[in-house]
Amino acid sequence: MRALQIAATGMSTQQMRVDTVANNLANMSTSAYDARRAEFADLHYQQLTRAGTISSSDGTVVPTGVQIGLGARPASVAMQPAQGALVQTGGDLDIAIEGRGWLEVTLPDGRPAFSRDGSLKRNGDGLIVTSDGFEVAPGIAIPPEARSVTINPEGEVWGYFDDRVEPEQLGQLTLAGFTNERGLEAMGSNLFLETEASGPAIMGNPGQDGLGALRQGYLEESSVDPVRELTEMIKAQRGYELNAKVITASDQMLAATAQVR
Repeated sequence: MRALQIAATGMSTQQMRVDTVANNLANMSTSAYDARRAEFADLHYQQLTRAGTISSSDGTVVPTGVQIGLGARPASVAMQPAQGALVQTGGDLDIAIEGRGWLEVTLPDGRPAFSRDGSLKRNGDGLIVTSDGFEVAPGIAIPPEARSVTINPEGEVWGYFDDRVEPEQLGQLTLAGFTNERGLEAMGSNLFLETEASGPAIMGNPGQDGLGALRQGYLEESSVDPVRELTEMIKAQRGYELNAKVITASDQMLAATAQVR
C-alpha cells in the first residue's frame, strides 16, 4: 500500500519544518540572525497510464492519464535575508550594517568567512576581532593609548589620543556583497562561507556600490518574527497529524484485508 510510504514522507517533511521553526525561535536573540524557511517539492510520479497515449484501436487519446505521486521531499532550507531592527548599545566597537553587506572575518586556517554580527571586540594585540576572537579584515589595530574610537558610516576607523588635537585614521573597514546571499554556507557562530552558489565576494567600502552604511553604537537584531514562526509551527503540527491519520487509516484497511476469508 503506497499510502504508508507517502504519509511517512509527509511526516518527515513536517518534522523538518518544525526543526526549522525551532531553530529560528532559538535564535530570536542572536545578533543579525536571518530566519530560515523550509521548502519542499513533490517526489517523482509513477506513470500507470501516460497522458496522450492511444487507448483503443480507433486512435482515442487518453486526455489525462494516471499518475500516482510518491510523496514529498525537502527542497531547501534557505536563509531569508532581511534587515533586522537596530538597537542602540553605545559600544565603541558595536557596529550595525544598515543595508546590504557582510563583514569579512579571517578564520584561524586563513580562510575568509563573512558575518553581519557587529558585536566586535579588541584583543590583547589591539586588533579588532569578533566575539570568538577571529580577526576582522583588513586587520585594524587600535593602539593601547587611544582614548576613544570612532567608526563613521563609510567604515573609516578614527582614534583619539590625549596628546593630539586631531584624530588619527587607524584603518578602513570594508564590506562584502554577494550575487546570491542565500547560497552562503552557514558554519555557526554567525559566520558564513562563500560557495559556488553564492558567487565570489565583491568587496567595497560601506555606502558605495549598493552596500549598506555602518552605524557605530548599534547592533542589528534578529529578523525572526515570533508570530509567523508560531503560525508555521501550528501548520506543521496539523500537517503531521493528518499524515499520521493516513497511516492509521491505511493500517486499518490492511487489517480489514487480512481478515477477509
